[in-house]
Amino acid sequence: MSFFRPRFPGERALVSGIAVDAIGSGMYVPFSLVFFLHVTGLPLPLIGLVLTATGLIAIAVVPVVGIVVDRVGARPTQIALYVIRGLSFACFPLARSLPVFVLVALFTSVGTRAFRPAQNARLAELADGTDRDRLLALSRSLSNAGLGAGTLIASIVIATAGDAGYMVTAWLNGASFLAAGFLASRTPPAPPRNPATVRARGGGYRTVGEDRPFLGLVCANLLVALGFSALTSLLPLYATGWLDLPEGLVGSAFLLNTVLCATLGVPVATLARRCFSSRPRAAAAGAVLFALAFLAQAGLGIVRPHGVPLLLAGLLGTVLVMTIGEMVYSPSSEALSQFAAPQRLRGRYLATYQMSWSLAYALGPMVFTSLLTIDGRLPWLLVAGTAAGGALLLVSVERRLPVEAVAFVPPPVPGKATLTAAT
Repeated sequence: MSFFRPRFPGERALVSGIAVDAIGSGMYVPFSLVFFLHVTGLPLPLIGLVLTATGLIAIAVVPVVGIVVDRVGARPTQIALYVIRGLSFACFPLARSLPVFVLVALFTSVGTRAFRPAQNARLAELADGTDRDRLLALSRSLSNAGLGAGTLIASIVIATAGDAGYMVTAWLNGASFLAAGFLASRTPPAPPRNPATVRARGGGYRTVGEDRPFLGLVCANLLVALGFSALTSLLPLYATGWLDLPEGLVGSAFLLNTVLCATLGVPVATLARRCFSSRPRAAAAGAVLFALAFLAQAGLGIVRPHGVPLLLAGLLGTVLVMTIGEMVYSPSSEALSQFAAPQRLRGRYLATYQMSWSLAYALGPMVFTSLLTIDGRLPWLLVAGTAAGGALLLVSVERRLPVEAVAFVPPPVPGKATLTAAT
């Protein structure tokens, strides 16, 4: 297919690294709690407390990564984080006591949280224009496909090797990060910066804080990202506890989401670029689809149709709309944040944007479980409202963003057409 054809030097190595990374993560992420329960022998509540605490500490490290990216570049930062993640997962089998477990979990959380802004800054260095939108959609599709493949591989390894399979999956995940780091090293260096841009180092996060339109994007993403966290932390509890759906069928919703994102992510993103005149409007449309899907989930909880087939059909229907919204929203919103970030402070800007994702995933489980104890439909009404609010904020902030960030096709530079015609 044409959208998989490399269009700039190093693209093949870059996307191969993303795929390898995703397969390794898919082998570990679904089994993380079970793995630590087998290795450490610690109580499950204590394991969850350690993982939550180290995750919150790692969020505080994200702004530091933005500074590092701006000073040394995205490519070396990306490769260094791949190495840190690989070594930390290789040390997982050593986490047999609480202090070692805390240390390993901390390094793992820091590497995971800090990697996203470095990766996005690297994509922004290598691709421009609609190529960047395409690459973001492609990377998300590869990530979903890799996570699904990794989960399948890990399930087979654990089923055949027993408890030793958990060790094998941890080591394979560590090896996948090191392999992805090697592939990242095969990509070309970033284009040289404008000397005047390099000399102008002032501002830092103060400049980011004064950029009201960009902070509007961050707030909009925080509102919409709560809906992303609902798929993993709210949906299973709601389906089994409120809808009384058998636990074995809940996985079909995640399978549907993964398969659709892996196979249709790039075509849907391409269609969105043709249907909408700007990135904010495309992202807002995806957020509206989110809100409709969440309202449908609440409606399903009101109707509660009798019979498992009807319940499952209703659940999968809402997940289908949610997944389409995800495929429309994610590439446009991520590209919008990258284009709106000035090159000189791109690392700090994207680290700030990443904080909205981290906060959403940190706050989501606590908020959802609290509301579930009152009424199972309340969390869905909440995320429907936040997604709609995010869509409105995206549309309202569009006029204050740079034109080259908003438009899929940047406007012609004055004088350039004349020069081309003369040539």
